[in-house]
Order: sequence, then C-alpha cells, then structure tokens
Amino acid sequence: MHARRLRQEVGGRLLVVNPPFPTMTTEQLDASFDLPYTRMPHPRYRKRGPIPAHEMIKHSINLHRGCFGGCSFCTISAHQGKFVVSRSQDSILREVRAVTAMSDFRGTITDLGGPSANMFRMQGREPRLCDECEKPSCIWPRICPNLQTDHRPLIEIYRAVRSMPGVKHAFVTSGIRYDLLLDGRAPPAVRQGHDQYVDELLAYHVSGRLKVAPEHTSDEVLKIMRKPSFALFRRFKARFDSVKARLGKPQLQLVPYFISSHPGSRPQDMASLALQTKELGFQLEQVQDFTPTPMTVATEIYATGLHPCSGRPVPVARTPEEKEEQRSFFFWYKPGLRDALRATLHRLGMDAAAERLLGAGKRKRANRH
Repeated sequence: MHARRLRQEVGGRLLVVNPPFPTMTTEQLDASFDLPYTRMPHPRYRKRGPIPAHEMIKHSINLHRGCFGGCSFCTISAHQGKFVVSRSQDSILREVRAVTAMSDFRGTITDLGGPSANMFRMQGREPRLCDECEKPSCIWPRICPNLQTDHRPLIEIYRAVRSMPGVKHAFVTSGIRYDLLLDGRAPPAVRQGHDQYVDELLAYHVSGRLKVAPEHTSDEVLKIMRKPSFALFRRFKARFDSVKARLGKPQLQLVPYFISSHPGSRPQDMASLALQTKELGFQLEQVQDFTPTPMTVATEIYATGLHPCSGRPVPVARTPEEKEEQRSFFFWYKPGLRDALRATLHRLGMDAAAERLLGAGKRKRANRH
C-alpha cells in the first residue's frame, strides 16, 4: 500500500524504480471507463480484416482492476496493482447498455470478468492492516483472515446484467480463483454465498467451459509459484461435478490451466502431473511452457537458479530439450509421443508410472502371452 522507492547501483550508474501510483478509487475507475471510447480497433487496422483479439473482447465487460493473488510468475500486480478496485454497478450497467447498442451485438456478453473474475469488491476488512502489510499475496500460503471473500456483491452484478434489455446471455470466460470459494474460515453467510455463487455461475454464466488455473500438481512447485495445493482443485472439481449434475448440465466442462518447466519443476513432477490429471479424466489442452517475464520472482529464479527469499538452489529447465521433455508430458495421449515418454520414464526409474500413464509396453504384452 505504501511502496518504497528502490535504488540500485548498476555499472557505475544508479537505477531508480519509483513507487507505483496509489490504488484508484471506484470513482476514478468509473471515470476512466466512462470516457467516450469508440470500442473499435485503431484505424490503422481497417484494411487487415477482423482482429481475433478484438473479436474475442469487443462484447466483454471488465468489472475490476488489480489482483492480490501474488503468483510468482505473473505481472498483473506489477502493472495493475496488488489491491483490487472495482467499478460501481451504475458504471458497469452503462457499459452493458453501450454494448447492447452496438450494431453487431447479438445478445451475448462474452465476459463479465477481470484479472481474476471473482475478486470483485474484495478487500481487507480492516484497511489499517493492509496499510502495514508487505506480503506479496493475500491468499497464499493461506487466505488472509483480514480478507473478505464475499461473492454476494458479484452475484448482484450478474443478476443485474442478465436482466438488462437485449442481453440473452452473460458469460464469464475469465478465469476464477477457486480457492476463494473454499475459504473455510469465512463467516457462515459468506460461505453460503460461495455455494450460491457456484450455483448461479454454472446455471447462467458458463457457456460450456469454466477456466481455472491450478498450474501444477506438485506441492513443492506450487509453493514456488505461490499457488494453493492441488488438493483444493480436487475439492473444487468435486463441487463443480456435483452442481452440474444437480442442474442437469452434463455438457459443462472444467478447463484447468497448467505450466511446464516452471522453476522448481522436474521431469518427475511433470510425470506425476500427467498421471494425476489423467486419473481425473483430463486430456489437457490449455497449457503453456514457462516463459520468463520481467518483474517476476519466477524469472529471477530462472535467471539465477536461486530463490531470492531463501538463497537456496532451485532446479530450472532452460535448454529447449529440457523444456520440450517437460512439455511433452501434457500430451501423453498423443501416439507420436508415447515412445519418447516411455523412454524418459524408464530413465527416471518410473516404469510403474509409465504403465499407469501409457499402458503396458510391447515387451510386457509379449510376456503376458
């Protein structure tokens, strides 16, 4: 909340990093969103035809700004701030009316979201505690007891938007933080709101796929990522499956995002990720290989091989071969990768895991006959 100016000598010169601006107020954020935007791409792109990124977001609504997740690989807190500032309902509905008036609008708001779709109006109960806090995350390694995780204001926004004239569907396609919905220390009324949020989200606001980001299955890697244990994903998946069955919506899918080659991740960890996700019924598609991004802790570890908080060495996959080896575990179900994965697992002494992941090898099948 009250950042310090950073100074560091580099090559005989002085590098100065100024503190970020204070978090905007709701009134300031509303004013920025209420400016008379054309909602069109820059004129220089007119001759290039449709722009995929613009097509994806032109009928979407951004509800808030900032993220208190503090993930070690993410720059959102660096360029939007750690603290969430939310728009007023009036400002959001004004933008919805502007979208419904667009000539190509056919009734679908493609996203009611934000950096994390369900952090709307979440802040510290006691602001003075936030003033003094220097922790990078409000929800890792556990949810701060000062953070209110009430989803009821967001439910009100959803209801108001879907009741607007001209709106047939209002989907949430930004990712959500499922750990906020599993806050066991929240007051009973807030926990009831968590359940209600999942019910309404799946009933009205998921077009087919709900995006979440467990990122990995290894608790050691997740600790470096500043992400919660994979056990929480299992809990949320169980709730997701239960609610969609109760709603009679078998077509709904939970889509998890994962990262390979993140600092701390070894081939053994990726093999375990492949096994665990297979056993949960997933064939992964929404995945990425770790990309160093300036101003993140993960990139500092990638560059130095050391964790800056402890000074301890961290294993890092850097070469194209190391990174491809880890990435290939995402796609264990592709026939062209099976032999290479089996050889990797044999080299790692994980033949039993290979059989669970890939099935019995040719030699074992021959022995059985």
